[in-house]
Amino acid sequence: MLEYNEIRPRKFIVWQDEPYEVIDSHVFRKQQRKPVNQTKLKNLITGKVIEQAFHQSEKVNEAEIPSREVRFLYTNKGEYWFCEKDNSAKRFELPANLVADKMIYVRQNDLVGILSFDDQPIGVSIPIKVKLKVKEAAPAVRGNTAQGATKQIVLETGAVINSPLFVNEGDIVEINTETGEYASRM
Repeated sequence: MLEYNEIRPRKFIVWQDEPYEVIDSHVFRKQQRKPVNQTKLKNLITGKVIEQAFHQSEKVNEAEIPSREVRFLYTNKGEYWFCEKDNSAKRFELPANLVADKMIYVRQNDLVGILSFDDQPIGVSIPIKVKLKVKEAAPAVRGNTAQGATKQIVLETGAVINSPLFVNEGDIVEINTETGEYASRM
């Protein structure tokens, strides 16, 4: 059981018999009232984001969300296909609404974690930082760089992100998968 102030980002809780991931939380007091934890919760089954306030007397169950490693094979018509890590004959498919937002940073044959709740797959977990090759990068344009000029680059997975001007086609860059931002060049 988690106390109201232990409900923090990146924790999984069970709220109204469904698993949620805590996206944001803020504990505050309004004048003479008792403290409240204002949270944003993402439903791990439907993907819907809700706001929920937890008061000092409330407790919630921490969700057990086991993860197992699998290999990403390919995507086709909105279906994402995976196989067991050691046995490529055991293939299964997950719908795009569960995994599409994170899979833009994953290459074919990369290992990812499948999250499950009550033996039902509910999503994927990928590393916070990944290294990807730059497939397309426009040449740097001279000009006002005092505010840290950026340009758009296309990665080998098809993801488009902003990066500094010195990144060129063929470079390997590190990407923060939680924010979708450029981290460094290798």
